[in-house]
Order: sequence, then structure tokens, then C-alpha cells
Amino acid sequence: MNRRLGALLAVVVVLVAGACGSRVPGDAGRIDAKLVSDLGPGEAQTVAQSVDAFGFDLFHQVADGKQNTITSPVSVATLLAMVLAGADGDTATKMAQVLHLGERRDVRVGALLRSLADTDEVELSVADALWAGPATALQKDYQDFVRRTFGATIGQGDLGSPGIVKTVDDWAAKNTGGRIDHIAADLGLPDAQAAVVLLNAVYFLGRWQTPFDSGLTRPAPFAAGGAAPVDVPTMQLRATTLGYAQLDGYRMLRLPYGKNGRYGMEIMLPDQGHSLAGMLKGLDESTWRAAVGRLSEQEIDEVTLPRFELRWSGRLMKPLAQLGMPTAGFGSMSAANPALATVVHKTYLKVDEKGTEAAAVTGGMMATAGRANPLEFRVDRPFAFTISDRQTGAILFLGAVADPRS
Repeated sequence: MNRRLGALLAVVVVLVAGACGSRVPGDAGRIDAKLVSDLGPGEAQTVAQSVDAFGFDLFHQVADGKQNTITSPVSVATLLAMVLAGADGDTATKMAQVLHLGERRDVRVGALLRSLADTDEVELSVADALWAGPATALQKDYQDFVRRTFGATIGQGDLGSPGIVKTVDDWAAKNTGGRIDHIAADLGLPDAQAAVVLLNAVYFLGRWQTPFDSGLTRPAPFAAGGAAPVDVPTMQLRATTLGYAQLDGYRMLRLPYGKNGRYGMEIMLPDQGHSLAGMLKGLDESTWRAAVGRLSEQEIDEVTLPRFELRWSGRLMKPLAQLGMPTAGFGSMSAANPALATVVHKTYLKVDEKGTEAAAVTGGMMATAGRANPLEFRVDRPFAFTISDRQTGAILFLGAVADPRS
């Protein structure tokens, strides 16, 4: 794994097809409204629990609490849900189990994406696409499903041609605000054996509901990786009311974005004497959700938080295999029955006095073959965080920061 922090997991970067155009960030409106309109109001929340459960499962495979790690459960799960839609038989059953989904083609994932994008408090976009090689004809019902459910663009092109590199990289840059601009080489493109490339991109930009005062930012000690403290740029927020909870071995603080705080960053800080790795072992979807449910508005005398900008990248085939993800059996995607050969994830995260910017691209290639008792929250040691949607409960980003230095 690349030790530079990034920002999130997006399992299957949306394919950019020059013939069919590129998805513009925020273009989630292409998801078929009629297809998901009949779903009940709780369906998005239900599938969000599945996404979160998978997100924690995968995070435990790639994070050890000693290095910076950032993933995007929504991105990875969405991309794999697109792959799952083309799976058959036992492959479909096992993939659905890994993703905590109940069926092979789950339109609720599209409903969740529509719900997440339905906001003007933050800038949030999710883009998906597929590109098939000239010898790989995608099944019509598969094409219809991924277009309507995920709003994916679909096209054909020569995946073995050098021109595919610029196409894919340009798409990634456009859909992540320029934060992630190289992914094709990580996927091994160009590759004459490549049959299908799938891509997903997530971009998030949120402004703190209460910004940190940049005039108060100054170097402060941070116990990076459990070693002797080192000085890092540290922001300060004083005398404000925030969601706070004292839990078993750690505390949680929620920093909201926008006017109503639908989206927020939940910081999980181990108690003194407790390790980040130990805290992470006890975290899963249910314990995280229970912790969020215990947050209560309290006056916090002082909050300190490192200012940082990090990147992370990783290859996901081995972690997914350890979760039981199969790689063959996709005849419902194409009669060529391609196999999942490569999954790469690249992320970016920036936290400063104004707010948070995060982006992720994941590529998948399929081949044939002050008071008396002041309450303070000082983030001066390794911590974990989520960026989530209060309305659906979906986790957009899940990470651990062992060292905020790039």
C-alpha cells in the first residue's frame, strides 16, 4: 500500500468513453427516476447499512492502524454492485454476500446515490461508466440496468490502444476536480487482453458549519504512530456546540458541514493509553451506527485538529479475495464471460480551516483469460474518522490517520 494518505476507495473507476461522452460531476440525475421512485422512504437507509457493513469489512483488510488509510465505502460498493449485476450463479451469490446485498441487481443502490446527491449543502458527485473492447459485446439487459440504476455511460473502444490512457486519465481528472488524474497505468492499460473497464469516481467538497479561525492555527505536538510527538499545523475551534459522545475506550466528535449539518465528519479519538489499532478492531457498521446514535449536543470549550492533505492508493484484489469475492462467472455481463483481473483504488483528502475536500477513483479491469470542568477534544494522536450522511446513514469516507504529515 502507498503510505501517502489519500482519500477513498472507489472500486471500479468509471469508464470514459469518448464516443458516448463524459459524466459531469453531480450528474447523478441520469439515474432513472422512475426506476427508483417506487421504493419506500427507508430503502436508501437500508442499503446504506449494507454499504457501511461492506466498507468496514474492507477497511479491516487494508488498514492496520499504523499507517494512514482512507477509503470510500460508497464508491467501492457502487462499482462492485455494477460488476455484480453481470455475475451468474454462485459468483453472484458470493458477491452479494460480500457486499451485504440481497440480490444480484439491486436498484436500491441507485436510490441511495440519488438520495446522497439530493443536497445543496455540500458539493457531492458520483460518476460511473463502462467501456467494452471491440470484441466484447455487453448484454443488452446488463447495459439497460447499469444505465438506469447507476446513470453509467457505456461505450466501446480499443482497450489495447495507447489512446485509452489519456481517455481514462482525463475522465478521472474531470470527475475528481483534478485531484486524481492518473489511473490507467495502475490498471495496466493499454492491454490487448482487457475486455471491460469499469470506473467509479466520487468527489466531495464541504464547508464547515463553524469554520476554524486560521489566525489560531499553529504548530502543536502530535504523537505520530505512537512515537515521540512531532509538531504539525493544528487548527483550533473554541466555545462551540457539537455532537459529542464518550464511548468505551474512545470519544467521538461530529463536525457538521453546511447550514443544516446533514453531512458531517465523525472523529473517533482513542482514549489515552488505548491504541488506534485496538479501537479499529472493535469498529464495525453496528458499533459505528450505535456510537453515532449516542452523540448529543454539548458545549465544547476547545477543539484542536491537524490540518492535512493526504493521498492513498492500493490494489484491492487480495483484500477482496480474503473477503470471499470471486473473480470469474460474469456471463450476464457479456457472452465473452470476462474475469475480474484488476481493481485499483486511489484517494485524496484535504482538511483545512474552511472544510474538507475528498476524491476517489477506483478502476476495475476485466479480462478474458475554560469552565470549572472544561470539555476539550484535542486530536493530538492517531485517530479515525468517517464522513457520513445523517439522512441515510451512508458513510462516504472512512479513514485512519496515524501521521497527518504528507
